[in-house]
Amino acid sequence: MDRYERDMLGYGQRPPNANWPNGAKIAVQVVVNYEEGGENSILHGDKASEAFLSDVIGAQPWPNQRHWNMESMYEYGARAGFWRLYRMLTEARIGVTVFGVATALARSPTQVRAMQTAGWEIASHGLKWIEYKDFYRKDERDHMLEAIRMHRAVTGQRPVGWYTGRCSENTVELAAEEGGFAYVSDVYDDDLPHWMELEGRRQLVIPYSLETNDMRFSVAAGFGSGTEFYDYLKDSFDCLYAEGEAGSPKMMSVGLHCRLAGRPGRAAALKRFLDYARGHEGVWFPRRIDIARHWAKEHPAADRVRPSRMDKALFTEQFGGVFEHSPWIAERAHALELGPAHDCPAGVHSALARIFRRASEEERLGVLAAHPDLAGKLAAAKRLTPDSTEEQRSAGLDALTDEERATFDALNARYTAKFGFPFIIAVRDYDKAGILAAFKRRIEHDRAEEIEEAARQVERIAELRLYAMDFS
Repeated sequence: MDRYERDMLGYGQRPPNANWPNGAKIAVQVVVNYEEGGENSILHGDKASEAFLSDVIGAQPWPNQRHWNMESMYEYGARAGFWRLYRMLTEARIGVTVFGVATALARSPTQVRAMQTAGWEIASHGLKWIEYKDFYRKDERDHMLEAIRMHRAVTGQRPVGWYTGRCSENTVELAAEEGGFAYVSDVYDDDLPHWMELEGRRQLVIPYSLETNDMRFSVAAGFGSGTEFYDYLKDSFDCLYAEGEAGSPKMMSVGLHCRLAGRPGRAAALKRFLDYARGHEGVWFPRRIDIARHWAKEHPAADRVRPSRMDKALFTEQFGGVFEHSPWIAERAHALELGPAHDCPAGVHSALARIFRRASEEERLGVLAAHPDLAGKLAAAKRLTPDSTEEQRSAGLDALTDEERATFDALNARYTAKFGFPFIIAVRDYDKAGILAAFKRRIEHDRAEEIEEAARQVERIAELRLYAMDFS
């Protein structure tokens, strides 16, 4: 089995209705990242100074040295920026989730007390605000467990939300494996929460965003002014709000950092955006845990048909009859690189059609020949497959007049004699008159042209059969 674990499908063309409380058209979720005091520093036992997310654009780590400017910028976030954001958000009565680095929280007891007094959710942002991409899995797990222990000691409660940010390929699996998180946010893959199957359990993930995020003030191609920040937030809000008005509500994450958005010029832009969003009807400003609880209630994790996880025998049993009497197509399709994108009718059809299209001419003709005549002797003798029986019945081909039957018999005989295989058409796309018209038109094709048309119809029949199956 060749399996591709990344999910390129998600909710597809028709995402579920979020059904936000009180019919809200959008959920705007504000995150305050509290990292000040948890960043890289030789004072914290690290090998070099911090170089990420500050107003020192292009900063580099200073090995074995303190970076005084960097440290003081982080200190601004704790000393001044936090309180500016705190006043703004509490006055607006907006639900806030804090992504709190455990060591940073431990070094800021007054700020933690203020968060709790305001009713903000304090989720875990890891043990330290450092890069985890090169950590061994065990070492990252140890940091995660210590972060939980320290978080509980500092706040009085264990965190129920997790976001590392500077994560590794193991982070989300480790959080799911730990088992105590209502949600994990180390994903950026959707505008809605969704469930992932990880480490033997279904884990709810609530995607975050790095573009509706003040971090873009600290990168070269990012925001250069508060106006750019405001415009981008407003445009994002307007797009998602319009989708909500059209019946497909989404969520919008707004990511803030005390040392970035807490600066006056940026805070002013943030306030303009919050005032703008609050001026609309049907806007929900929840904490992340509120979204998690809502989603678990409204859209609980459920079993789904997952073709990409079937063994060969089950896959062939389920899909071997989609191409009439040709189970070899399903057998070969099972060996393709399948993944979550194939766990739907369009995905399975794509895999099966790829095999059919690159089969030998003899094999393709064998598939065509496997189809029954329309309204022919097999139908009269009730010897069609269940799918073929229902398809012919849907077009009224099981209730022909004597004159109609004679017409079909004559066309079938003429067609088969000319092309060497039965006339094939996706009858669910036509009524009886349309089928007869197509029959008369296609019988005039040359053989090569008709083989291609018949093959297209075979694929269409397979597609209709797959969409009739339950992939929920």
